[in-house]
Amino acid sequence: MEFHHISVMPQETVSGLVTDRDGIYVDCTLGGAGHSRRIADMLTAEGHLIGIDQDVSAIAAAGERLQGCACRIDIVQSNFSRLADILQDLAVDQVDGVLFDLGVSSHQLDTSERGFSYMHDAPLDMRMDQQAGFSAHDVVNGYSADELNRIFKEYGEERWSRRIAEFIVEARREKPIETTGELVDIIKRAVPAAVRNAKGGHPAKRIFQAIRIEVNDELGILENAFRTAVSYLKPGGRIAVITFHSLEDRIAKNVLKEMSRGCICPPRLPVCTCGHKPEVKLLVKGNAASQDELEHNSRSKSAKLRIAEKLPPAKP
Repeated sequence: MEFHHISVMPQETVSGLVTDRDGIYVDCTLGGAGHSRRIADMLTAEGHLIGIDQDVSAIAAAGERLQGCACRIDIVQSNFSRLADILQDLAVDQVDGVLFDLGVSSHQLDTSERGFSYMHDAPLDMRMDQQAGFSAHDVVNGYSADELNRIFKEYGEERWSRRIAEFIVEARREKPIETTGELVDIIKRAVPAAVRNAKGGHPAKRIFQAIRIEVNDELGILENAFRTAVSYLKPGGRIAVITFHSLEDRIAKNVLKEMSRGCICPPRLPVCTCGHKPEVKLLVKGNAASQDELEHNSRSKSAKLRIAEKLPPAKP
């Protein structure tokens, strides 16, 4: 299948990220290179673009899309949790910008055999890195009812998390749950009919989101990745983060907000003892897509863009 993915808020993101046409930029979620191609087109032959993705299909598609660019391009198959190691391997000490476009790509959703979509019957997979050993099958068939309830509640914010978890455990006593279709049927049986029929989306949507996050440790790696990215920025360099659901956006918001603050001592202390200095300045604080984009790309509906700029080191 051809790699198809429409980048969200491409113009706002790239224009807010690129400040030096000779600079070094890192796209931590390369995908089909929608954002990266725009970045590369803005760079001169002195510029350098580094693209990171763990999906082999994305790597192949991005390689084709980035052909003919003037700047230096390095594409790395890895997870952005290894950002520091990747930059060290490339002998890069500082960068001018880092982009995170979080969530699952349109291509991954549309490739039914990957198991990301509750709209297609496929093996329970949901691995963004298909070389990884841990999959949705392991979560659905191996986690206890308490563990399933926890991830459904925390990562899916699912009201019926406990009931769905118990239905899954009961169903797999007869035989392992092998496909997304089987899982969807169980979820539908667990959720009361009145809730299923009410407006608010497919009853499996939040459960699939929760399992995908668990399989790929999507939330666990975010805070450290954001902090690592900022640590590698030059003064004046920028970090841009696009989020698609409240959990990852909360992490992005809180990390950048904390890094933009000065003193973080408890209010009751009369004198600052923490010595904390702001590291970034917030430039874009959770902007949504334009109405025009919303009409042409439904995936942009829940997207939020945040951009922060690295500040010069504080004077002693």
